[in-house]
Amino acid sequence: MTPGTNRREIRLAGSGGQGLILGARILFEAFAVEGRRASQSQSYEPTSRGGFCHSDVVVSEDLSDFPLVTGLDALIALDQVGFDRSIALAKPDALVIADLRIDTAAAADRRLHRLPLAERAVATGNARIANMVALGAFVGLSGLVRPASLEEAIRRETPEKFSELNLTAARVGLALGERLAA
Repeated sequence: MTPGTNRREIRLAGSGGQGLILGARILFEAFAVEGRRASQSQSYEPTSRGGFCHSDVVVSEDLSDFPLVTGLDALIALDQVGFDRSIALAKPDALVIADLRIDTAAAADRRLHRLPLAERAVATGNARIANMVALGAFVGLSGLVRPASLEEAIRRETPEKFSELNLTAARVGLALGERLAA
């Protein structure tokens, strides 16, 4: 992340229906669990599934800070559309987490980690939990929020019937991220 500043800008990007807004809400809540100030915003195309969608979290201790992203410290991309439409906003030293299926040539100069997010989601029990695998990987790689805070946020923000599956997926991603960070 950007040295010498307490502001971090994080984007989850992909297509509608991938749980990107939920993912950002959970990340926002994880910062709140730690008593940190954050804002969360989202944008999506009018199609209910498949159109470009992104959800951003800005965490900053400065109350006067602008609450929207201006330059990404981290990009989590679940598909090619999200990656292509967001990579230009990533700072040169940005952490980029992208699913293996994505052509990431445009991120060659970034701290790029191509991970089997969708594959691990399917192996964990549901293709629709790639967002949780990605969040876990982000926490493991970035260290911006404690794993326990992420787990508490997942419990708070997801319906009880999906909570255990989401927690399992986040733990799978966390293990991926921690292995790479070590």
